[in-house]
Amino acid sequence: MENLKWMLFSVLLCLYGTEAYKILAVFPLPSRSHGILGDNMIKHLLDAGHEVTYVTPYLKEKPHPNLHQVDVTDNRKIMNENTLDIKMLMNGTLSFEDPDVLFGMMFGMTEATMTNPNILELMRKGKFDVVIAEYMFIDLYSAFGPVFQCPLIWFSTIEPHWMILNLVDGPLNPAHSADYTRHRVAPFSFYERVTELWDLVVALYKTSHSYNDKVKGVYEKSVVPILKEKGIPVPDYDEVRYNGSLVLGNSNPAIGDQVPLPQNYKHIGGYHIDKNVKPLPENLQKIMDSAKNGVIYFSLGSNIKSKDLPAETKEGILEIFRGLKQTVLWKFEEVLPNTPKNVHIVQWAPQPSILAHPNLVLFITHGGLLSLTETVHFGVPVIAIPVFADQFQNAKRVESKGYGKEITLTENLHKDLKPAIDEVLGNPRYAAAAKDLSKAFHHRQTKPKDDINFWVDHVVKTRGAPHLRSIALPIPLYQRYFLDLLALVFLSLVTLILIVRRILCSLTKKTNTKVKKN
Repeated sequence: MENLKWMLFSVLLCLYGTEAYKILAVFPLPSRSHGILGDNMIKHLLDAGHEVTYVTPYLKEKPHPNLHQVDVTDNRKIMNENTLDIKMLMNGTLSFEDPDVLFGMMFGMTEATMTNPNILELMRKGKFDVVIAEYMFIDLYSAFGPVFQCPLIWFSTIEPHWMILNLVDGPLNPAHSADYTRHRVAPFSFYERVTELWDLVVALYKTSHSYNDKVKGVYEKSVVPILKEKGIPVPDYDEVRYNGSLVLGNSNPAIGDQVPLPQNYKHIGGYHIDKNVKPLPENLQKIMDSAKNGVIYFSLGSNIKSKDLPAETKEGILEIFRGLKQTVLWKFEEVLPNTPKNVHIVQWAPQPSILAHPNLVLFITHGGLLSLTETVHFGVPVIAIPVFADQFQNAKRVESKGYGKEITLTENLHKDLKPAIDEVLGNPRYAAAAKDLSKAFHHRQTKPKDDINFWVDHVVKTRGAPHLRSIALPIPLYQRYFLDLLALVFLSLVTLILIVRRILCSLTKKTNTKVKKN
């Protein structure tokens, strides 16, 4: 019966002129938040009638009839719930501001994916009209383009940043755009501008040399033999990495920065949010409905667990919550003893449903982009406690846009939390800013899910959308920023100075000679 329904649905789609494609969706990162993004991407593609092959570490027990899953669950051995140690992050022992740390982690994940027997078999036998690949700071999935002889669409999980844009246009200007790991947003001081410029120069060098050499090694080991087996000419990897037709970005100008973007970058932020909010479980519905003074929701996301906070910090947070008149929902992964009457522990939290409730007055979050997108969608003020990666920059944007406060994750977290709660709940401008941003977020011509299917269709029909390709991409950086002109001007000035100096020396010498003769 279920199969019959999907057959009828597919027939209706064909009657309305929608073409069905064979799509490869590559989302191999074993992180729950990334799984949410991948699952919802394929949901919208399947709803449009496409046949989707899904590379994922989170297999579905009862998949859609048009969904074929490629098992990369082995990736969870490399990165799992124990990979991020919150105590090491709190004391600074582990830092993701070091690009070598991040590259090492993501390279290991990408290498494991591209050498997985299931992926190798897919590359040998698969046939697709288009590939959608999640970009996580390694561009090796660009190799799927030549393997399957079809266009490649990158999917970027965070706000526009120099690394993904460098693949389709060029790096962002460091005068107004910080690296995604940096704890700053424009406008920058002189020192910050110089720092951003230096960091970009170093990162570009590493990306083009030491990092690229390692990625190229995997390409030659895993991909090149398959290209030869299939009789496909082997392109140089430095050509392959720039073959992306489009970037679908999990971003929205209302949440992020308004940076200059090429025409082949498309905002689709919020596509993972279901317009029909699911009802709350009965116990949570009762708690939130009866909260006369409002509800505060506290969650550190899916990768960081509240249970791993130091004991003193947990006790201090409970003491702060005990003194509040609001009801508190705390996403906590185990039973927490001695909780006050106004604090309710939930080991699993239906976050969108909680944020949608009219009695919710504050969201205390780790500052992940999915959580902040949902926050702005529902118009709720926040307190952001960034933990790693882009969360620091996200938290800074929260403050710059005025819909919340940021506090630092330290062992003194509980001491900083109470003043922040008092400030956000005591000043109506935070809630007002959240509502204003929510209006801007929702006011768009088309829905994100429709944008996904439109641009996928556009890329396939136009054979890679070459008309959207940035003319700046093949231009070397030294030409783009007129460094050759600056070098010429500098050389000309030096030459002019030397000529003038020689003339003056010659005149001085003649004058001295005449004086001596007299």
